[in-house]
Amino acid sequence: MKEKLKIKNRKGYELYAHLELPADQKPQHFAIFSHCFTCSSGLSAVRHISRALTQDGFGVVRFDFTGLGRSEGEFAESHFSANVEDLQDVYHYISEHYQTPSLLVGHSLGGAASLVGASKLEGIKAVATIGAPASVSHVKRLFSHEFEEKKDKGDVVVNIGGRPFKINEEFVSQFEGVNLPEIVKNLRKPLLILHSPIDTIVGINNAEDLYINAHHPKSFVSLDQADHLLTNEVDSDYVGAVIGTWTKRYFPKKQHKILDTEGEQLVAHLNIEEDNFTTTIQTENHAFIGDEPASIGGSDFGPSPYEFLNAGLASCTAMTLKMYAERKKWDLKEVYVYTTYSKKHAEDLPEGSEAPKKLDYINKKLKLVGNLDAKQREKLTDIASRCPVHKTLASEVIFSTELLDS
Repeated sequence: MKEKLKIKNRKGYELYAHLELPADQKPQHFAIFSHCFTCSSGLSAVRHISRALTQDGFGVVRFDFTGLGRSEGEFAESHFSANVEDLQDVYHYISEHYQTPSLLVGHSLGGAASLVGASKLEGIKAVATIGAPASVSHVKRLFSHEFEEKKDKGDVVVNIGGRPFKINEEFVSQFEGVNLPEIVKNLRKPLLILHSPIDTIVGINNAEDLYINAHHPKSFVSLDQADHLLTNEVDSDYVGAVIGTWTKRYFPKKQHKILDTEGEQLVAHLNIEEDNFTTTIQTENHAFIGDEPASIGGSDFGPSPYEFLNAGLASCTAMTLKMYAERKKWDLKEVYVYTTYSKKHAEDLPEGSEAPKKLDYINKKLKLVGNLDAKQREKLTDIASRCPVHKTLASEVIFSTELLDS
């Protein structure tokens, strides 16, 4: 789940941002992701890494720097010091409206901005960089030669990564005067450096310089075979998983309140004042969330009650077919069970059905993968109707409802 944000920076420009939330919509910690030079928060690698971090309980803010993506302003105003200011402004906005961010993640020049930002923002507890340069002026080589060839040092259109960008002399000069190794040496916060040894944009020697100057706790992870932009989804997924695992050392997972099942198999809890329809469901060993779709006023943070009903039937059917095939030593390799619940009128039911005018109807479809003959497939189709949950739903159920003291 994500929320769209518009964050006004100190120059009055609106920065476009997304807040990615964990499945339960209750982040334990907040992180800010700073994208690479001339990129945007919509880059697939940024989205994949942010999504991975939400699985570890983080709310992740990914935003576009001034003049990039959907943020206001001109690219010429998106020099390095402005990037750091944007990062600080996003930090203060999230602190005011949500919770103080404690983790910074930055890609390429965004990694450099994250290092500088971490040195200025007291609430930041840890930093992770991906393909970050050890020198901010390193980026100048992408455009300085084109700029220097121009006699008129006003606005100049240069080609960066195959795209035209308008820059000026201030933009170029702002890439000087930041001593990243010295900043890292004085940072004294947990630092994770991720870098590809075959990065042709920001060489691996940059990771070495940062690592040597940093104090422990510091970690380095080699992104073997990855390119600078992590264009392969496998690489960005890996980066997100590694950062999420690394943060567990420095961001202890807060224990969710464990609901007492009071001797029953399951308990469901809905705080009507806070959660609309979003319901926390717990067994002795597992927790999940139920909700209603947005079309009927819910928040759609989890499956609906009837989707859970379908899930129970489908999973029970698959498990039953597995056990039966194993007992018969049949070559059943995979089972797909598709189920849909609906209300049907009697005239819409299959021929021969005896039922009231309108009743509950569950449609079940099977896909069986394996070296099975026609008779085996027919038998497994019959067995699918004999799983315990199927038989429960098909039989008369007696309910007992008891009101407990609150």
